[in-house]
Amino acid sequence: MKVIGITGGTGAGKTTALEVLAGLGARIIDCDAVYHGLLEESVPMREELTAAFGDVLTDGKTDRKKLGRVVFGDPEKLERLNQITHKYITAAVRAELKKEATSDDYAAAIDAIALIESGIGDMCDIVVGITAPEELRVKRIMVREGISEEYALLRIRAQKSEEWFRENCDHILENAGSEEQFKELCIEYFSKILDE
Repeated sequence: MKVIGITGGTGAGKTTALEVLAGLGARIIDCDAVYHGLLEESVPMREELTAAFGDVLTDGKTDRKKLGRVVFGDPEKLERLNQITHKYITAAVRAELKKEATSDDYAAAIDAIALIESGIGDMCDIVVGITAPEELRVKRIMVREGISEEYALLRIRAQKSEEWFRENCDHILENAGSEEQFKELCIEYFSKILDE
């Protein structure tokens, strides 16, 4: 099994990269999906989030918008959020990778930061960072999530910088053009990686 880590900030293009990998036959472990599942299913994680940030539940489930309003713009609270969520995400992804360890399929793991900071990156053969200009990222997440430009900027600027990804990833793919151009770039790059 070859494990390819995909990381990058919100709106950079990680989903497109994963769709390309899936089209090339990779089995996808999506850390964002793992995180959303934990928000729904993990009582211990919800309890930790509530203890740390107060009333962030709606109908007994973690409300991501409430949580976002509490942490974005506050580096200490964001760091605490990462400590809590990365612990649970990492454990779930490690368990999934161990289940697939003897498989001949390829597995791709995706997450913004937990991939590297919580040790999942150590299980990857290569970690690829996806970067994109801030203005493109803002437009993408405004359209995708129906949020304001101000909130989109807060989310992006609360995350790691492009320089951080360049320093911490094995390779960088830049998503600065159209979606079609980026798909072609991903197909060319990941085809080579999977054939090695």
